[in-house]
Amino acid sequence: MFCYNCGCRLSEHDFCTSCGADVSLYKKVIHVSNMYYNEGLERAGVRDLTGAVISLRQSLKFDKTNIKARNLLGLVYFEMGEVVSALNEWVISKNMSPEKNIADEYIEKIQSNSTRLESINQTIKKFNRALSLCNQGSQDLAVIQLKKVLSMNPRFIRAHQLLALLYMERQEWERAERELRRCMEIDRNNLQTMRYLKEVEQILTPEEGGKPPARRKKEEAVRYQSDNEMIIQPLNVKEPRRSGISTLLNIGIGLVIGVAVTCFLAVPAAESKVRNEEQQITTKISGESDAKTARIQELENQIRNLEGRIEELEGQIDGYVGEEGMLQTIDGLLQIAASYTETGDIHVAADELEDISQRVNIEEMPEGYQRLYRSVLASIGPDLAAEYYNEGNTAYWANNYAEAIPPLEKAVYYDASHMEALYLLGQAYRMNGDNEEAIAAYDKLIELFPDTQRAVSARQFRDSLAPAN
Repeated sequence: MFCYNCGCRLSEHDFCTSCGADVSLYKKVIHVSNMYYNEGLERAGVRDLTGAVISLRQSLKFDKTNIKARNLLGLVYFEMGEVVSALNEWVISKNMSPEKNIADEYIEKIQSNSTRLESINQTIKKFNRALSLCNQGSQDLAVIQLKKVLSMNPRFIRAHQLLALLYMERQEWERAERELRRCMEIDRNNLQTMRYLKEVEQILTPEEGGKPPARRKKEEAVRYQSDNEMIIQPLNVKEPRRSGISTLLNIGIGLVIGVAVTCFLAVPAAESKVRNEEQQITTKISGESDAKTARIQELENQIRNLEGRIEELEGQIDGYVGEEGMLQTIDGLLQIAASYTETGDIHVAADELEDISQRVNIEEMPEGYQRLYRSVLASIGPDLAAEYYNEGNTAYWANNYAEAIPPLEKAVYYDASHMEALYLLGQAYRMNGDNEEAIAAYDKLIELFPDTQRAVSARQFRDSLAPAN
């Protein structure tokens, strides 16, 4: 453990033996951060990924420079299928600790595999499309999209959970349970998964206490009431036999009646039935054709939307990994810092920093990037400011006021506390006729150095220029 003030290694005492700073509370904070890191490591070891994320975030709240905790948090996110969140943690870790950081290997493995990057891109697009389809009510298409997402990234927990919800909406409880079990295999204590699984298990659990209906006993005879008498008709009663001639006559009469019924009733009914079936088939085919036409139109619209979304996401990915992306910009600043540390050449570092300031909005970059940029600028600033001040001073006293302004501006840029450079810049503006710029320089000098003789002189010159504006 090192002192936060001077960087010296700390001993068992509650103060730094090098600078004397009180480090008792600092040691407690580092201890608590390490305790949460160890807890997150144990949870990750037993696949309690949600609990591991909570513990590791707590660790980083106490010590955001805990590189081990940040790298492990990225690994946990990656295991849960959250690749973008994992990359974010590793990039921050690399900015905080550029040397001998295993996060470099993680980032390199993802960036070096173009197929893996494309798979990540497709996963994000398809999952977002599934969410959009859910909002539009197209649940069947959303299920198809989610199945494709899980085929490319089987560990994407949020995709498993959303697919399980869609199955629950369609009352396909067994499929929903299967998806939730897969979530549990990846992350055993995910509260969202456990809540969904509880609902599914309540539906799938059979109700207890039900009895099958009793069977009716077969009666031996048919009984019915006629007025005040109970009439019993015995079973297995055989009718008396009839003669053969009577039987043939009855058969003949039956055939005649059957033919008549067939001609006058059955045939027209059959023809009507055939016509109705033909009409139904025609109506069905027409409806299916209209549905397919509407479906084709819907799919064409979806294709156009997806093409637009692809272009948008490709632009976002280029913003991260392209030639002018954030990762390349961060790497460029790291190269400048390393080159300056090795060679000590302030002019090369200054040219590179000026190039970065023209291409990148420093205020929009991550905090670690801003700190490194300002640190390098502060290291080379005083020496550069002195050189530019001497150059501007020479030009000023040679009455070349226009030539004196650029180096004096750079001197103030690289060292805002250089009072003489700021004062001489205001004078050069005034002598060159740039009254507004001169007033601005005088105001800044008065604000930064209010109790100096230069501030008194600046106030006099400013007051003399004010009526002209």
